[in-house]
Amino acid sequence: MVFPSPIAVAKAFGSLLTQKSFYVSCGRSMLRVLAGWAMGLLGGSFLALATAHSRVLRTFFTPALHVIKATPVASFIILALVVMGAGKVPAFTGALISLPVVWANLTEGFSAPDPKLLEMARVFRMPRKNKIRYIYLPALRPYFTAAATTAMGFAWKAGIAAEVICTPKGSIGAGIYNAKVYLETPELFAWTLAVIGLSVLLEALLRWALRLS
Repeated sequence: MVFPSPIAVAKAFGSLLTQKSFYVSCGRSMLRVLAGWAMGLLGGSFLALATAHSRVLRTFFTPALHVIKATPVASFIILALVVMGAGKVPAFTGALISLPVVWANLTEGFSAPDPKLLEMARVFRMPRKNKIRYIYLPALRPYFTAAATTAMGFAWKAGIAAEVICTPKGSIGAGIYNAKVYLETPELFAWTLAVIGLSVLLEALLRWALRLS
């Protein structure tokens, strides 16, 4: 009952693939996670830009971001569930967990440009937009790629964990929770395979999109 055979898991996974509700649940969960990831990416980017150019803001926000990184995800999920609907908690949790990751990576990236290039740009009076385009953006690109892909992984895991606790209707987390309650272990493993597969797919699509940009 605890560890089903691979054949039983394969049959359960095949059964899920034939159900329309499975695709609806996957789609809804992906939308929630992507919404949280996008909010975390946007918020982390603006915060990194602000703290990179202001020591006061960096001193103010750094302790709070370290607290967010150190606090267990389950605590945020339960606290968020008290003040908002179950359907909103996964996106909120994903945003909150991915924001410090984006902030930390991009803060490093803002200090990455070569000082000699910046000095040359100053000597030749290069316009600000050209500095951003030819010096700052190329130096920042690998840090942004790392931030976006890492934050996606964290947002996905946190979002699914939030769904398991909140069990919003028509979600992967609700499917995992119901499989656990009814001791449907093969189905539990099948849902887990779906979570892993979708995570790999989302990260691959993100890397592909970033290479094209």
